[in-house]
Amino acid sequence: MRKYLMPDYMFDRFDEITPAFLKKIGVRGLIIDIDNTLVTYDDVEPPSAVREWFGQLSDAGISAALVSNNTPYRVEAFNKTLRLPAYPDSKKPSVRSLLSAMKAMGTTHEETAMLGDQLLTDVWAAKRLGLCAIVVPPIKDKRTLLFRVKRMIERPYIRRFKKAEHQSKALRKEK
Repeated sequence: MRKYLMPDYMFDRFDEITPAFLKKIGVRGLIIDIDNTLVTYDDVEPPSAVREWFGQLSDAGISAALVSNNTPYRVEAFNKTLRLPAYPDSKKPSVRSLLSAMKAMGTTHEETAMLGDQLLTDVWAAKRLGLCAIVVPPIKDKRTLLFRVKRMIERPYIRRFKKAEHQSKALRKEK
């Protein structure tokens, strides 16, 4: 399971993921989850910070697509002003919508990354396709039993990632 649940990168917020960083790691297309990654479940439309970030991606030549497990109504309402390729009811970790998003963006597996907040859906789907997996912590987590169990399962993988990242930084400082 470690192979499928370990992210490649972890950031504190979506807007810390810059076009320069994405270009540095060879990403031309970014598949993005909506809820708890970009906004809370309560945000019907993208706030200005989200719209500005998408503008920065676009200006840098990085394509974007939305892939969500939420309903068509939710995804269409959120995407109304963004006008991105968008795929609701994706059933992640199913890869069907990710493949459709890649086709719409015209990107290959090697130049596509997935950004989300959940290891058991977003990271797993990305890893099934061999995509780069980028994670941010959830903005405002649901407190249902299902979500609490999912987060409990994810915790050891997040700790392992942070420990490995800490060790990697320490080694770079020694050089």
